[in-house]
Amino acid sequence: MASSVLNLFKSCRHFTPIRFPSLPRSQFTSRLRIQFPLRSESRRCFTALSSSSSHPSINSITDGGDSFPGGKELWLHNTMSRKKELFKPKVEGKVGMYVCGVTAYDLSHIGHARVYVTFDVLLRYLKHLRYEVSYVRNFTDVDDKIIARANELGEDPISLSRRFCEEFKRDMEQLQCLDPSVQPRVSDHIPQIIDLIKQIIDNGYAYEVDGDVYFSVDKLPTYGILSGRKLEDNRAGERVAVDTRKKHPADFALWKTAKEGEPFWESPWGRGRPGWHIECSAMSAAYLGYSFDIHGGGMDLVFPHHENEIAQSCAACDTSDISYWIHNGFVTVDSEKMSKSLGNFFTIRQVIDLYHPLALRLFLMGTHYRSPINYSDFLLESASERIFYIYQTLHDCESVLGEKVSTFENGSVPSDTLTSINTFRSEFIASMSDDLLTPATLAAMSEPLKAINDLIHTRKGKKQPRREESLKALETTIRDVLTILGLMPTSYSEVLQQLKEKALKRAGLEEEHVLQRVQERTDARNNKEYERSDAIRKELANVGIALMDSPEGTTWRPAIPLALQEPATTT
Repeated sequence: MASSVLNLFKSCRHFTPIRFPSLPRSQFTSRLRIQFPLRSESRRCFTALSSSSSHPSINSITDGGDSFPGGKELWLHNTMSRKKELFKPKVEGKVGMYVCGVTAYDLSHIGHARVYVTFDVLLRYLKHLRYEVSYVRNFTDVDDKIIARANELGEDPISLSRRFCEEFKRDMEQLQCLDPSVQPRVSDHIPQIIDLIKQIIDNGYAYEVDGDVYFSVDKLPTYGILSGRKLEDNRAGERVAVDTRKKHPADFALWKTAKEGEPFWESPWGRGRPGWHIECSAMSAAYLGYSFDIHGGGMDLVFPHHENEIAQSCAACDTSDISYWIHNGFVTVDSEKMSKSLGNFFTIRQVIDLYHPLALRLFLMGTHYRSPINYSDFLLESASERIFYIYQTLHDCESVLGEKVSTFENGSVPSDTLTSINTFRSEFIASMSDDLLTPATLAAMSEPLKAINDLIHTRKGKKQPRREESLKALETTIRDVLTILGLMPTSYSEVLQQLKEKALKRAGLEEEHVLQRVQERTDARNNKEYERSDAIRKELANVGIALMDSPEGTTWRPAIPLALQEPATTT
């Protein structure tokens, strides 16, 4: 096995191979779109390891089967071209995607959740289009912030970071984000990083000063092509301390000399550790090659991180080419970006303590991924109410169908139901193919959900011929879409109970108290004490508990609290 892995790297002897067992070969050989001048001989590149076929959590995803036939057309907004482009993979039927992961020194906040839900939706849709996806998402476990936090806690930096890597994985599982094919850590790839830096130096794009290695930005006339920034705009001291040893104020560190007490690795330049940007160039190249399809992350990474990644990779290899740069918008609080550094963040754990993780996922998908989304209790309550309605509708449908499903015959679905389903399918394909327009997809779900409720609850619907056939066809179609969007629960009844428990927690109530107030209201109505009955209903509605009356009695469900629905009064 070791010899076959080594053979994969024979075209670039400078890189240390990564032993990643049972992985097939993958060749990415497209030419560079942006050419940079060579200092010396042609830069050598290497063939990457591919992990696309070895990870069941990605490649065995249920994708809705043949419920949504059609071509593979997908338009994505490319930050590089600043426009939407038709997606065309470099290798037919296969996609290589790298997404920058978290710097693991604390629990992740919902700004992180937005990034990884966004790219999970893209991953799932690519899988629905039957692409074989190699998805790489890294962990930064060597960084100034990690070292500072470890010093505060008196903990080893690598151990602290590994702990928070595991916490992040648990958060992603809660949000139903599929595992990537590979989740490499910086500390496991120091040999590859050192080899990449040596390659950049050999090609004349970096220099060493007292054990530090800097990238020379003025050697690249197209530096700034992704962000649109000009080199003269990059003033010293804005992001890092001014270092007079640098040839240009905007030169950035590839390797840093280790300070006392910091983790370090031996290198040709002495003991030190990698700079931030070099890690992603090295790890993306190691698993996907220098030429692959999609590189993604939050909007804040366009500059300097992704700009510097492009510079590093192109300086090391003249066939470096990433086809699509995709970036999601911020989560904001009072119109300001949510971030740990600003202290205005809510961790994923804090949010899902009060709201179901799938309600948070729906909230994040309710705004197009490139637009900013403002965090608010009202929007989270709205998402929670909406997802309860979706699951309650499908649960009611499941209850009506019971064991009748197995007796249905193919081709027995009424034509009006088929028309409704086909309309929904067309809207789904049109919206998702248009740069993952998830808000339109979610809105399009309203009609088939309404059709199910009409068939179940209205007098006319209950009399419809082949009613069960219609219900089954509608439920199957919606379930397929929920699966592709990552919103399908393991059990409708289970998730409904969980959503109710979260609503009770937000209201500060026990269910016994709610049921007691429901009985008191029923007694008041029987006694024609309508004012008292209305007061009880409003009391519960104020804290997000809506009462539903029917011939069978009164039940309750989560709802947006009245206090959040009512507009603020002016004085």
